[in-house]
Amino acid sequence: MAHRTLAHRPLVSVLVSVLVIATLLAVGCAPSSFAGERQPAEGPLAVIYDGPQGCPDCAPAIAKVLREAPQHYRVRYVKAAPKASDLAGAKLYVQPGGGSDLERTWRDLKSSAEVVRTWVREGGSYLGLCFGGYLAGRNPGFDLLPGDTNGYIDSPNTTVPDGRDTVVPVTWKGKPRHMYFQDGPAFFLNKGADVLATYPNGDAAVVVAPYGKGRVGVSGPHPEADESWYAEKGLHNPDGVRFDLAYELIEATAGQR
Repeated sequence: MAHRTLAHRPLVSVLVSVLVIATLLAVGCAPSSFAGERQPAEGPLAVIYDGPQGCPDCAPAIAKVLREAPQHYRVRYVKAAPKASDLAGAKLYVQPGGGSDLERTWRDLKSSAEVVRTWVREGGSYLGLCFGGYLAGRNPGFDLLPGDTNGYIDSPNTTVPDGRDTVVPVTWKGKPRHMYFQDGPAFFLNKGADVLATYPNGDAAVVVAPYGKGRVGVSGPHPEADESWYAEKGLHNPDGVRFDLAYELIEATAGQR
């Protein structure tokens, strides 16, 4: 067999090829930290507060639900009290669950109270989940509701006597459902609010209310809880882990009007 001499490739060409291969290997082998963070190409913008709270999974959980909702929201996080520039162009502001010290969290957020109220009054939408539901109230909070909140575990005839993670039965628009719950609020509101769900004792669990030209949607339970939340606490949802209630709340809060 005749010996074949390989032609020498220019050094620059070799280096370019090596760099291309290395880049491809890096993309193919490196773990993707943004695997669950793909943004829809189009869609309304939701701004989610992800500042110092006690639940590292709460903001990402609702972000995933929003991206996969029928409206296919784009998501942007804010790490500090939102400013008017943070909310400019957004359709929805989300105050997620997490945290156990309402007073301390409010100290972090109170500088944005008038910003948030003005933005909602002028047509924005506020979504508060569990801790964010408390913060929609007034003592302390953004004062966005026609009434106030109190912990469901402190309500007369409550079915959850302490702050444990559990699954709570609710009546959602007349139908029995189950939702993930951890020391969330009940809502005590005046006329004008639309009650989507109630706890077993009749207290409002999920509510949408107008505020100026905007809307405020709040939930004591966690409609955004995914399978990992249930698995971590050894809980079972008799309905299965579904997000239809979250989607319905999002649409009622920020849908076409």
